[in-house]
Amino acid sequence: MSTQWDALLTHAITFLPALIAALVIMVISVWVANWLAKMVQGLLKRRKVDHELTVLLGHIARWGTIGLGTAMALQQIGFDITAFLAGLGVLGFTVGFAIQDVSKNFIAGILLLLQQPFDIGDAIEINGYGGKVEEISLRATAIRTFDGRLVYIPNADVYTSAIINFTRTQARRLDVTVGVAYGTDLNFAKSVAQEAVAHIPGVAKDPAPTVVFHTFNDASVDMTVYFWIKTDQIGIWEGKDAAVRAIYDAFNREGIEIPYPIQTILLNQVSD
Repeated sequence: MSTQWDALLTHAITFLPALIAALVIMVISVWVANWLAKMVQGLLKRRKVDHELTVLLGHIARWGTIGLGTAMALQQIGFDITAFLAGLGVLGFTVGFAIQDVSKNFIAGILLLLQQPFDIGDAIEINGYGGKVEEISLRATAIRTFDGRLVYIPNADVYTSAIINFTRTQARRLDVTVGVAYGTDLNFAKSVAQEAVAHIPGVAKDPAPTVVFHTFNDASVDMTVYFWIKTDQIGIWEGKDAAVRAIYDAFNREGIEIPYPIQTILLNQVSD
Protein backbone atom coordinates (compact mmCIF):
# COMPACT_ATOMS: atom_id res chain seq x y z
CA MET A 1 0.00 0.00 0.00
CA SER A 2 2.79 2.38 0.93
CA THR A 3 4.44 1.63 -2.40
CA GLN A 4 1.31 2.77 -4.24
CA TRP A 5 1.14 5.95 -2.18
CA ASP A 6 4.81 6.59 -2.82
CA ALA A 7 4.28 6.15 -6.56
CA LEU A 8 1.25 8.42 -6.49
CA LEU A 9 3.13 11.04 -4.50
CA THR A 10 6.10 10.83 -6.85
CA HIS A 11 3.80 11.23 -9.84
CA ALA A 12 2.06 14.20 -8.22
CA ILE A 13 5.38 15.88 -7.45
CA THR A 14 6.54 15.27 -11.01
CA PHE A 15 3.24 16.55 -12.45
CA LEU A 16 3.03 19.62 -10.18
CA PRO A 17 5.47 21.88 -12.14
CA ALA A 18 3.62 21.18 -15.40
CA LEU A 19 0.29 21.93 -13.70
CA ILE A 20 1.62 25.19 -12.25
CA ALA A 21 2.99 26.16 -15.67
CA ALA A 22 -0.40 25.40 -17.25
CA LEU A 23 -2.20 27.53 -14.66
CA VAL A 24 0.26 30.39 -15.22
CA ILE A 25 -0.32 30.14 -18.98
CA MET A 26 -4.09 30.29 -18.47
CA VAL A 27 -3.87 33.31 -16.15
CA ILE A 28 -1.63 35.16 -18.57
CA SER A 29 -3.82 34.25 -21.56
CA VAL A 30 -6.96 35.54 -19.79
CA TRP A 31 -5.19 38.79 -18.91
CA VAL A 32 -3.90 39.23 -22.46
CA ALA A 33 -7.34 38.33 -23.87
CA ASN A 34 -9.10 41.02 -21.80
CA TRP A 35 -6.44 43.61 -22.66
CA LEU A 36 -6.61 42.77 -26.37
CA ALA A 37 -10.42 42.89 -26.42
CA LYS A 38 -10.44 46.34 -24.79
CA MET A 39 -7.80 47.60 -27.20
CA VAL A 40 -9.72 46.32 -30.25
CA GLN A 41 -13.02 47.76 -29.04
CA GLY A 42 -11.42 51.10 -28.17
CA LEU A 43 -9.81 51.34 -31.60
CA LEU A 44 -13.05 50.53 -33.39
CA LYS A 45 -15.07 52.96 -31.27
CA ARG A 46 -12.66 55.77 -32.15
CA ARG A 47 -13.27 54.92 -35.80
CA LYS A 48 -17.05 55.05 -35.19
CA VAL A 49 -17.52 51.47 -36.36
CA ASP A 50 -20.94 49.85 -35.93
CA HIS A 51 -21.49 48.92 -32.25
CA GLU A 52 -22.50 45.29 -32.92
CA LEU A 53 -19.41 44.75 -35.07
CA THR A 54 -17.22 46.34 -32.40
CA VAL A 55 -18.57 44.00 -29.72
CA LEU A 56 -18.28 40.95 -31.97
CA LEU A 57 -14.66 41.61 -32.90
CA GLY A 58 -13.87 42.24 -29.24
CA HIS A 59 -15.33 38.83 -28.35
CA ILE A 60 -13.41 37.17 -31.17
CA ALA A 61 -10.16 38.70 -29.93
CA ARG A 62 -10.87 37.64 -26.34
CA TRP A 63 -11.99 34.07 -26.93
CA GLY A 64 -9.46 33.47 -29.67
CA THR A 65 -6.67 34.39 -27.27
CA ILE A 66 -8.16 32.30 -24.47
CA GLY A 67 -8.54 29.35 -26.85
CA LEU A 68 -4.89 29.61 -27.86
CA GLY A 69 -3.84 29.81 -24.22
CA THR A 70 -5.98 26.78 -23.34
CA ALA A 71 -4.35 24.74 -26.10
CA MET A 72 -0.88 25.71 -24.82
CA ALA A 73 -1.87 24.85 -21.24
CA LEU A 74 -3.23 21.44 -22.24
CA GLN A 75 -0.04 20.65 -24.12
CA GLN A 76 1.94 21.67 -21.06
CA ILE A 77 0.29 18.94 -18.96
CA GLY A 78 0.76 16.32 -21.67
CA PHE A 79 -2.61 16.42 -23.42
CA ASP A 80 -2.28 15.65 -27.16
CA ILE A 81 -4.48 18.13 -29.00
CA THR A 82 -3.30 17.19 -32.49
CA ALA A 83 -6.30 15.01 -33.28
CA PHE A 84 -8.67 17.58 -31.82
CA LEU A 85 -7.18 20.38 -33.92
CA ALA A 86 -7.30 18.19 -37.03
CA GLY A 87 -10.99 17.50 -36.49
CA LEU A 88 -11.62 21.16 -35.78
CA GLY A 89 -9.84 22.06 -39.01
CA VAL A 90 -12.01 19.70 -41.06
CA LEU A 91 -15.14 21.08 -39.41
CA GLY A 92 -13.99 24.64 -40.06
CA PHE A 93 -13.29 23.88 -43.71
CA THR A 94 -16.73 22.33 -44.17
CA VAL A 95 -18.56 25.20 -42.51
CA GLY A 96 -16.43 27.77 -44.31
CA PHE A 97 -17.19 26.21 -47.69
CA ALA A 98 -20.91 26.23 -46.93
CA ILE A 99 -20.94 29.92 -45.98
CA GLN A 100 -18.07 31.12 -48.14
CA ASP A 101 -19.88 34.25 -49.35
CA VAL A 102 -20.68 35.30 -45.80
CA SER A 103 -17.18 34.49 -44.59
CA LYS A 104 -15.58 36.37 -47.50
CA ASN A 105 -17.53 39.52 -46.65
CA PHE A 106 -16.78 39.13 -42.95
CA ILE A 107 -13.04 38.65 -43.46
CA ALA A 108 -12.95 41.50 -45.97
CA GLY A 109 -14.69 43.72 -43.42
CA ILE A 110 -12.04 42.91 -40.82
CA LEU A 111 -9.25 43.64 -43.31
CA LEU A 112 -10.87 46.96 -44.21
CA LEU A 113 -10.98 47.89 -40.52
CA LEU A 114 -7.32 46.96 -40.10
CA GLN A 115 -6.03 48.68 -43.23
CA GLN A 116 -8.35 51.70 -42.87
CA PRO A 117 -8.62 52.87 -46.49
CA PHE A 118 -11.52 55.05 -45.31
CA ASP A 119 -13.34 56.08 -42.13
CA ILE A 120 -16.98 56.67 -41.29
CA GLY A 121 -17.90 60.04 -42.82
CA ASP A 122 -15.25 59.97 -45.55
CA ALA A 123 -16.31 60.89 -49.09
CA ILE A 124 -15.27 58.00 -51.33
CA GLU A 125 -16.02 56.37 -54.69
CA ILE A 126 -16.28 52.59 -55.20
CA ASN A 127 -17.52 50.81 -58.32
CA GLY A 128 -18.98 54.02 -59.70
CA TYR A 129 -20.82 54.90 -56.47
CA GLY A 130 -19.66 58.15 -54.90
CA GLY A 131 -20.78 59.39 -51.49
CA LYS A 132 -20.08 59.40 -47.76
CA VAL A 133 -19.46 56.25 -45.72
CA GLU A 134 -22.26 55.77 -43.20
CA GLU A 135 -21.60 52.28 -41.85
CA ILE A 136 -19.20 49.33 -42.00
CA SER A 137 -21.13 46.23 -40.95
CA LEU A 138 -20.40 42.50 -40.94
CA ARG A 139 -21.68 42.06 -44.48
CA ALA A 140 -21.40 45.35 -46.32
CA THR A 141 -20.25 48.95 -46.39
CA ALA A 142 -23.06 51.52 -46.57
CA ILE A 143 -22.51 54.63 -48.69
CA ARG A 144 -24.87 57.60 -48.85
CA THR A 145 -24.46 58.81 -52.43
CA PHE A 146 -24.27 62.50 -53.27
CA ASP A 147 -27.82 62.35 -54.66
CA GLY A 148 -29.20 60.84 -51.44
CA ARG A 149 -29.34 57.11 -52.22
CA LEU A 150 -28.17 54.58 -49.63
CA VAL A 151 -26.04 51.91 -51.31
CA TYR A 152 -24.83 48.72 -49.59
CA ILE A 153 -21.70 47.28 -51.23
CA PRO A 154 -20.54 43.80 -50.08
CA ASN A 155 -17.26 44.05 -48.19
CA ALA A 156 -15.60 41.51 -50.49
CA ASP A 157 -16.34 43.77 -53.47
CA VAL A 158 -15.12 46.83 -51.58
CA TYR A 159 -11.85 45.13 -50.64
CA THR A 160 -11.08 44.00 -54.20
CA SER A 161 -12.14 47.25 -55.91
CA ALA A 162 -10.32 50.50 -56.55
CA ILE A 163 -11.23 53.01 -53.83
CA ILE A 164 -11.00 56.77 -54.32
CA ASN A 165 -10.93 58.61 -50.98
CA PHE A 166 -11.74 62.26 -51.61
CA THR A 167 -11.57 63.21 -47.92
CA ARG A 168 -7.94 62.16 -47.49
CA THR A 169 -6.86 63.97 -50.64
CA GLN A 170 -5.33 67.26 -49.51
CA ALA A 171 -5.55 68.78 -52.99
CA ARG A 172 -7.83 68.03 -55.93
CA ARG A 173 -7.65 69.26 -59.50
CA LEU A 174 -10.87 70.60 -61.01
CA ASP A 175 -11.65 71.93 -64.46
CA VAL A 176 -14.18 74.26 -66.05
CA THR A 177 -14.78 74.48 -69.80
CA VAL A 178 -16.01 77.71 -71.40
CA GLY A 179 -16.16 79.07 -74.94
CA VAL A 180 -15.33 82.57 -76.21
CA ALA A 181 -16.50 84.18 -79.42
CA TYR A 182 -14.43 84.18 -82.59
CA GLY A 183 -12.46 87.40 -82.81
CA THR A 184 -11.73 87.43 -79.07
CA ASP A 185 -8.15 88.12 -77.98
CA LEU A 186 -7.38 84.61 -76.73
CA ASN A 187 -4.37 85.64 -74.66
CA PHE A 188 -6.46 88.28 -72.90
CA ALA A 189 -9.32 85.83 -72.27
CA LYS A 190 -6.81 83.33 -70.91
CA SER A 191 -5.31 85.81 -68.44
CA VAL A 192 -8.75 87.01 -67.29
CA ALA A 193 -9.89 83.43 -66.59
CA GLN A 194 -6.68 82.57 -64.75
CA GLU A 195 -6.85 85.70 -62.63
CA ALA A 196 -10.52 85.15 -61.79
CA VAL A 197 -9.99 81.59 -60.59
CA ALA A 198 -6.75 82.36 -58.73
CA HIS A 199 -8.57 84.76 -56.37
CA ILE A 200 -11.11 82.18 -55.18
CA PRO A 201 -10.54 81.29 -51.48
CA GLY A 202 -9.29 77.73 -51.23
CA VAL A 203 -7.73 77.60 -54.71
CA ALA A 204 -4.05 76.64 -54.54
CA LYS A 205 -1.45 79.16 -55.67
CA ASP A 206 1.03 76.42 -56.55
CA PRO A 207 0.41 74.99 -59.03
CA ALA A 208 -1.31 78.05 -60.42
CA PRO A 209 -4.46 77.79 -62.56
CA THR A 210 -3.76 77.02 -66.22
CA VAL A 211 -5.84 77.49 -69.37
CA VAL A 212 -5.77 75.33 -72.50
CA PHE A 213 -7.61 76.20 -75.74
CA HIS A 214 -8.60 72.96 -77.43
CA THR A 215 -11.69 73.07 -79.66
CA PHE A 216 -13.07 75.10 -82.57
CA ASN A 217 -16.84 74.92 -82.25
CA ASP A 218 -19.47 76.40 -84.56
CA ALA A 219 -19.83 79.58 -82.52
CA SER A 220 -16.89 79.55 -80.11
CA VAL A 221 -13.29 78.69 -79.38
CA ASP A 222 -13.43 76.46 -76.31
CA MET A 223 -10.94 76.48 -73.47
CA THR A 224 -10.63 74.55 -70.22
CA VAL A 225 -9.44 76.14 -66.99
CA TYR A 226 -7.54 73.71 -64.75
CA PHE A 227 -7.02 74.57 -61.08
CA TRP A 228 -6.25 72.86 -57.76
CA ILE A 229 -8.29 73.28 -54.60
CA LYS A 230 -7.34 72.64 -50.97
CA THR A 231 -10.00 70.17 -49.87
CA ASP A 232 -9.75 71.19 -46.22
CA GLN A 233 -10.80 74.73 -47.20
CA ILE A 234 -13.35 74.24 -49.98
CA GLY A 235 -15.39 71.32 -51.28
CA ILE A 236 -15.37 69.96 -54.81
CA TRP A 237 -18.80 71.23 -55.79
CA GLU A 238 -18.25 74.56 -54.04
CA GLY A 239 -14.96 74.99 -55.87
CA LYS A 240 -16.47 74.28 -59.27
CA ASP A 241 -19.44 76.56 -58.61
CA ALA A 242 -17.16 79.38 -57.47
CA ALA A 243 -14.96 79.00 -60.56
CA VAL A 244 -17.89 79.15 -63.00
CA ARG A 245 -19.27 82.25 -61.28
CA ALA A 246 -15.88 83.95 -61.11
CA ILE A 247 -15.14 83.36 -64.82
CA TYR A 248 -18.62 84.47 -65.85
CA ASP A 249 -18.43 87.70 -63.83
CA ALA A 250 -14.89 88.46 -65.02
CA PHE A 251 -15.81 87.95 -68.69
CA ASN A 252 -18.82 90.24 -68.27
CA ARG A 253 -16.66 92.97 -66.73
CA GLU A 254 -14.06 92.74 -69.48
CA GLY A 255 -16.57 92.51 -72.31
CA ILE A 256 -15.54 88.99 -73.33
CA GLU A 257 -18.44 87.29 -75.07
CA ILE A 258 -19.51 83.76 -74.21
CA PRO A 259 -21.47 82.93 -77.38
CA TYR A 260 -24.36 80.59 -77.87
CA PRO A 261 -24.83 78.45 -80.98
CA ILE A 262 -26.25 80.34 -83.96
CA GLN A 263 -27.84 78.76 -86.99
CA THR A 264 -28.11 80.64 -90.26
CA ILE A 265 -31.05 79.58 -92.42
CA LEU A 266 -30.98 80.44 -96.12
CA LEU A 267 -34.37 80.57 -97.81
CA ASN A 268 -34.60 80.20 -101.56
CA GLN A 269 -37.64 81.80 -103.13
CA VAL A 270 -39.24 79.51 -105.67
CA SER A 271 -41.00 81.35 -108.48
CA ASP A 272 -44.17 80.05 -110.03
